[in-house]
Amino acid sequence: MNTLKVGDKVPAFSAKDENGNDIKLSDYKGKKLIVFFYPKASTPGCTAEACNLRDNYTELKAQGYELLGVSADSQKRQLNFKNKYQFPFPLLADEDHTILNIFGVWGPKQFMGKKYDGIHRMTFVIDGDGVVEKVIDKVKTKDHAAQIL
Repeated sequence: MNTLKVGDKVPAFSAKDENGNDIKLSDYKGKKLIVFFYPKASTPGCTAEACNLRDNYTELKAQGYELLGVSADSQKRQLNFKNKYQFPFPLLADEDHTILNIFGVWGPKQFMGKKYDGIHRMTFVIDGDGVVEKVIDKVKTKDHAAQIL
């Protein structure tokens, strides 16, 4: 797994959000961007993380941040997740793993002795020039906004 690090320039990317809109990194030029990766929509940890960001969205926006959630879920699953919990930020459907591979968050994992490939729960804070400012690799799902701020 070759994860982006602080100081790295994020390569250009685009993906469809839950509504089928094209979302590009260049859409956020000049803005601070939080890109958070989660393993699977509507699972307990991912729900806790995304709801914590939703509940602190006003504060994150006040600090100048935009948010993007990314997982390998389908657009339909992302749309259901967003509608159920009323997230005010786009959720990208990265089914072909393009963005997961750019950020280096797809790789070997282990759960209950079983090894498999999957998404590592990580968050990247990107400055207005597209450079990684901060990487959070030990995400506290219930207190994630505080980790960012």
